[in-house]
Amino acid sequence: MKKKVLSNKYALGALDILYIIVGSFIAAVAFNVFLLPNVIVSGGISGVSTITSSVFSWDPSVVQLAFNIPLLLICFIFLGKEAGYKTILGSLILPAFIGMLNFMEPWTDAPLLAALFGGVVTGIGLGIVFRAKASTGGTSIIAQIIHEHLRLPLGMSVAIIDGLVIVCALLVFDSEVVMYSIISLFVISRTIDVVQVGFNHSKTVMIISEYPVEVKQAIFNTINRGVTNLGIKGGYGNSDREMLMCVVAEQEFTLLKDAILDVDENAFVVVMSASEVWGRGFTLAKEKKII
Repeated sequence: MKKKVLSNKYALGALDILYIIVGSFIAAVAFNVFLLPNVIVSGGISGVSTITSSVFSWDPSVVQLAFNIPLLLICFIFLGKEAGYKTILGSLILPAFIGMLNFMEPWTDAPLLAALFGGVVTGIGLGIVFRAKASTGGTSIIAQIIHEHLRLPLGMSVAIIDGLVIVCALLVFDSEVVMYSIISLFVISRTIDVVQVGFNHSKTVMIISEYPVEVKQAIFNTINRGVTNLGIKGGYGNSDREMLMCVVAEQEFTLLKDAILDVDENAFVVVMSASEVWGRGFTLAKEKKII
């Protein structure tokens, strides 16, 4: 049993390394063919290296390596040894890929296309790296620290830190370059969240009805989703009531709504977005029973 556990541990480590390598390669391609040649300052150390490349003609890969050294120390302190070791790999391999791929020709000379497609491809690459709980170094280390300790979404954390770099770009470039850079930053942050969470959004539905048993049975019969009973107390009459909670996939919501209204058209319903759901019926096999 111990050998099997160790084997699984090493397999997970190998998968993480693969994520870091593949994600870093994708981000390096995006930097060389979209961002750098079109002077898109997408934030982070890559954005800083774009600025120094335009102003001083410094090699972006060397600049990124130089900035990563002190940030790696911060990573070890705040994110732990495991994240630190993975970040060492990402922070070394991304600049290496950028240097190796600097022969690539730009895929477009239209700044808007570069901002959009560069943002998507960069976001995919960084999102893959983040799935390994690692980073490519640079300001993404600070973004991960904010994500871990302040519980902000990872894409938002990246947007906050990288936004500061774009503000600095105002001192060097004209406002049009900065506006394209903001577009790219937004696309990167949203793409990272999509890679982390996925496209499938769910709805959390709270239902208060005079006929909770019938509503619960209608939901089960219509979309085969479990329902949780929550005891509540009415604020107006101070009476004990029962509220039903159900989580459904977005495409099932219309069916759920019709099922509720068929039983009780006066039901009080609150609907909230749930960006990520784990458990039976979503990440585990669904069983036919009511919770």
